[in-house]
Amino acid sequence: MSADYARTARFNMVEQQIRPCDITDESVLRVLQQIPREHFVPTTYQHLAFADTAIPLSDQHSMMTPRQEAILLQALAVQPGDKVLEIGTNSGFLSACLLALGGEVTSYEIAPDLHTNAATALHQYDPAHQTKLINGDIFQAELPTEHFDAIAVTGSVPTVPELFLSWLAPGGRLFCVVGEPPIMLAQCLTHHASGNVQTVNLCDMLLEPLQQTSPSDAFVF
Repeated sequence: MSADYARTARFNMVEQQIRPCDITDESVLRVLQQIPREHFVPTTYQHLAFADTAIPLSDQHSMMTPRQEAILLQALAVQPGDKVLEIGTNSGFLSACLLALGGEVTSYEIAPDLHTNAATALHQYDPAHQTKLINGDIFQAELPTEHFDAIAVTGSVPTVPELFLSWLAPGGRLFCVVGEPPIMLAQCLTHHASGNVQTVNLCDMLLEPLQQTSPSDAFVF
């Protein structure tokens, strides 16, 4: 894929797929225009790097579509210096976007192959990247409570785990897709300083279930 073709394809992706879906945050549009999405796509699917489709990464996992990624990024409204937790590193593309928006990114990925591939892609794209990549089960993680300003969940959950909400700092935002096929809903939950959690329903969105291995009374698959 030539550099000129990729630049044109990214421009068309933003202008024809993303901007028309009420994505108005110019910082999000700029990041999606600048970061080479094709760099995080498996070679076999390079021709689909900018298509409105979920690109396979393995037998069980695929990338979010560009539109879904944009909705997530706009909902979280990451600002420089925000502490960001990504649950499901996936291809590493969203990690790069969150970092470019100014977030201090910690990303968990349970699948060893995805973790390795994402780490390689991020390093090749930016050898000095500051993303903290961890191969492990998020439900076994020992993370401080009320610590993150933004949490991005890249797999769907039947209900929002209380554990995730406990990691939000006052004013923190959590993006997740809730439900089971064929009915799933993208939500943004904000943890207010009062302790109340405000939920905003964004749109219908289908995502693969979040993979986890530890017993949890929050949900099972």
